[in-house]
Amino acid sequence: MKRYLILEDGSYYEGVGFGSDNFKVGELVFNTSMTGYQEVLSDLSYCGQIAVMTYPLIGNYGINRDDFESLNPAVFGFIVKEFCKSPNNFRMAENIDDFLKLKNIPAIENIDTRAITKKIREVGTLKAVMSDTIDTIDNIVKLLKETPYMDDHVKRVSTKNAFPIPNRGKKVVLMDFGAKLGIIRELSNRNCDLIVVPYDTDAKTIMSLNPDGIMLSNGPGDPKDVKESINTIKELIGKFPIFGICLGHQLISLACGANTIKLKFGHRGGNHPVKDLETGRVSITSQNHSYAVEIESLKDTELVMTHVSLNDGSCEGVKHKKYPVFSVQYHPESNPGPEDSIYLFDKFIDIINNKNGEKNA
Repeated sequence: MKRYLILEDGSYYEGVGFGSDNFKVGELVFNTSMTGYQEVLSDLSYCGQIAVMTYPLIGNYGINRDDFESLNPAVFGFIVKEFCKSPNNFRMAENIDDFLKLKNIPAIENIDTRAITKKIREVGTLKAVMSDTIDTIDNIVKLLKETPYMDDHVKRVSTKNAFPIPNRGKKVVLMDFGAKLGIIRELSNRNCDLIVVPYDTDAKTIMSLNPDGIMLSNGPGDPKDVKESINTIKELIGKFPIFGICLGHQLISLACGANTIKLKFGHRGGNHPVKDLETGRVSITSQNHSYAVEIESLKDTELVMTHVSLNDGSCEGVKHKKYPVFSVQYHPESNPGPEDSIYLFDKFIDIINNKNGEKNA
């Protein structure tokens, strides 16, 4: 069955449809990971986006029960060069086509993913939509141009109610902006007594839980759209140790007076080199974000940059000068991706265990 990917600049690409036919207008982005397509599909940070996989064969080990990053994926579409019809892996529960149909996610194969990726790199991210016909392409392009970008990504994916994940270690409140299950797994592996709260939980409520530390999760969209969370974080800084990942990193920076900017085509993949400015150590990291903290804007804040991208020189981490607050733009839970940075969770626990609150996190 022919299926088309239509872009807001009027160009289109022809391929073969699979998955569902639940077509939505989304932001077209690309991911360079060679493996980890299940984690990509279930990462809530892809809410509102259509993901193009640059690796040519996707689905060869199927879908298993262990590698999900959420139970209800929020990605709007999936584009691959070829999906494997006969996957083979001892953990496999179903193939990717059955999974996409079950989760109502549309997809296209036999499409020129290299050409699409080159276009995104040249002109930046574009709005796009899938269609089973191009007879009405002029109307579709008009729709794409007139459809505004979403501004409620986090609201769509955050938990609606607080819930505990009991353990006997330090009590950590996880503010859920679209949290990957990998973050929960890493904190649980360190015996953290977790309370997951919605993104719009106010500071008074969080303080009433008497946590030992606060984790700010990843999530989708523009961090400046989450104004209520920025105000909450302002009130929490200085009262508890805080660790932020991805969107959490951007929100800490905004709460401290820095600025965030949208990158031309973002960082998405499992092989991004990041340098720790304090140690000189270079880690290979997993990343998925459209926005970054503007380095120049850090000058008049209480934050200092701790990590930098070796690909484009963008900010990859900050820490507070006075309080035990730190964050990184990449994903130390490394799902999918290398485990170079998983030590940051241990660092967070060490800071919590320091009863005096380490001055420099």
